[in-house]
Amino acid sequence: MSDPVRVLVVDDHPLFRHGVVLSLNASADFTVVGEAGSGEQALELARELLPDVVLLDISMPGWSGLVTAEKISTACPATVIVLLTASEDHDMLLSAFKAGARAYVLKGVAAHKLLDVLHSAFEGEVYVSPPLASEMLVSLTRGHAPDPLQELTERERQILGLIGIGMTNREIGQRVFLSEKTVKHYVTNILQKLQVRSRVEAALVASQREIPMPRRSP
Repeated sequence: MSDPVRVLVVDDHPLFRHGVVLSLNASADFTVVGEAGSGEQALELARELLPDVVLLDISMPGWSGLVTAEKISTACPATVIVLLTASEDHDMLLSAFKAGARAYVLKGVAAHKLLDVLHSAFEGEVYVSPPLASEMLVSLTRGHAPDPLQELTERERQILGLIGIGMTNREIGQRVFLSEKTVKHYVTNILQKLQVRSRVEAALVASQREIPMPRRSP
């Protein structure tokens, strides 16, 4: 008989975490080697215990599950990460796999199904909860514009041009008569559409694609 799969359970809700631990320990195929209530603690325990699987919540104070997943996958590449979450957000799902997760499971899943998923993930399979799987497939097969700048609205292109000359959100708001909060929302959309991580990278994309850069007022 093979050794049980060693699992680290991470969730900031003690009652829920306790229920998961009981379900896992009730099976001869699994053994819980540790529990954590935060991402920071999870990384520390993962390095110390080197579990086979980390069962990880996404929404936690401090480090989110996505940040924690990325850090654990870097520090412990042999450890399989399974995210257990209430979030059905499509972008969150894609970000989870980019962060190194092997499976994305919605909370409310039956205990026996969770055990199946953990075992499958440990064996190298990828799993997405059925309600989200079809949406993910549609997203991955949907045609995207070859140039991400084509996805920007006219207002977003205008704000991108102002980012390119070094304006802050407040300065952009004053220039185009929008609140700073609204400008921040636009900037977030721009970064996501261009698939860049910072304003500097967005400005570089704009420069390479010859987005008009308005002159900055003296």
